[in-house]
Amino acid sequence: MTPVAGIDYDRSAVSVGIVHFGVGNFHRSHQAMYLDRLLRDPATFEAARTWGICGIGVLPGDRAMRDALGGQDFEYTLVERHPDGTAPATRIGSLVDYLYAPDQLEEVLELLAAPTTRIVSLTITEGGYNISDVTGEFDVANPAIVADARPGAAPATVFGIIVAGLARRRERGIPPFTLMSCDNIEGNGDVARRTFAAFARLVDPELAAWIERGVRFPNCMVDRITPVTSDADRAWVAETFGVQDAWPVLCEDFVQWVLEDEFGDPEAGGGRPPWERAGVQLVEDVRPYELMKLRLLNASHQALAYAGILAGYEFAHDATRDPVIARYLRAYMDREGTPTLEPVPGVDLDAYKSKLIERFSNEYVRDTLGRLATDASDRIPKWLVPVIRELRASGRRAPLSASIVAGWARYAERVVAGEALPFRDRQEDAVRDAVARMAGDPLGFLRNPDWFGGLPDDDGFVADFTASLAAFRGSDDPRPELERLLAGPAA
Repeated sequence: MTPVAGIDYDRSAVSVGIVHFGVGNFHRSHQAMYLDRLLRDPATFEAARTWGICGIGVLPGDRAMRDALGGQDFEYTLVERHPDGTAPATRIGSLVDYLYAPDQLEEVLELLAAPTTRIVSLTITEGGYNISDVTGEFDVANPAIVADARPGAAPATVFGIIVAGLARRRERGIPPFTLMSCDNIEGNGDVARRTFAAFARLVDPELAAWIERGVRFPNCMVDRITPVTSDADRAWVAETFGVQDAWPVLCEDFVQWVLEDEFGDPEAGGGRPPWERAGVQLVEDVRPYELMKLRLLNASHQALAYAGILAGYEFAHDATRDPVIARYLRAYMDREGTPTLEPVPGVDLDAYKSKLIERFSNEYVRDTLGRLATDASDRIPKWLVPVIRELRASGRRAPLSASIVAGWARYAERVVAGEALPFRDRQEDAVRDAVARMAGDPLGFLRNPDWFGGLPDDDGFVADFTASLAAFRGSDDPRPELERLLAGPAA
């Protein structure tokens, strides 16, 4: 058996200081791992031990995570899969509790109100912030939001629960905690500020003003490719390491966290763990790093998903090793993604892009294209459409970006036609409506203003989109169209 690095610190001395909503594989491979690093180091243990994490589940599917982790004292095995096949495993102990809000609402609210809770963090997905991709405004008409905003309501959404916790702190004279979004959204802290304040205004304008004055909302960029755990993964962990783990996490070896140091005075509800001692980059402005990651890695993942699925691949590494697809990814990064970026301090962009292709090619991660294609209706408007808009505003063409949107449209069309392709989307009904419009309108897929705004009226973009869509519809192999695009002009 391959040994596992066990927990070598006193977990009984670790208390909750961070409450995290959205405990999935990414959080456990990333933020929880960074805290575990601090707890393992005798030089930082004392500074870190009051920052243990309590996970909070809100959605029905979160019950399974609570049950799996609760049965093993909230510990889990993290396996980092390197490109050379090595796979060091570590037992993570920084997650010390987990509450499921639908069953334990009062406990959750009291934990949020506790003075010892100084950070509330979020990985609630790109679509979890209840905002329009076009207007950027909070959707106050969402029935779940309306229900949570009613006087005396038992909150059920992440907005209602967190704002109710903040209301208790205000009533008791306790300073607010820091609210830290770790989702893949441009200006994630700024988005969190707008959305939580908008909800609070529905409940109590004075509370909203208190939140806007006192709550810190740092922006951050997070990065680590972390696939969904399969039963085969569980069996492999048991066979390789001799560990029976109900929900292990397997991820790539690369990890990065760039975080604005915006946490305030520890005496006034602020403070943070000494994350810089664990490898986190603390910066004044995260925006350049954030744009780099969202528009190169995340947008390229969308390109890889549809080109790969349409070419018949299942795994990201197989698709990336196709030389045509690899060149297509790099061409998108070089020709269209990079021109929209700001200077990134200390980063060699050419090396960064080469590293992305290397990371996508890691066969041991076994990331699926189906995972990358999940919730495209939330991801493409946030990661790719801003690239298109900036290029078009400067008079540049965006044929590669247009082909990514066309690839999504063709993939969705095949899914709706009943083909056995992996598909999951939070806005499935809207995707099906978009496909239905395609039957009589070549631009039907584009006519969703929440996704694409005014792009159907942009003749240059439309020409590029319709050319790629026609090519993808006319052949089961997308590579001839990719080759055509690669041979085209660089701008």
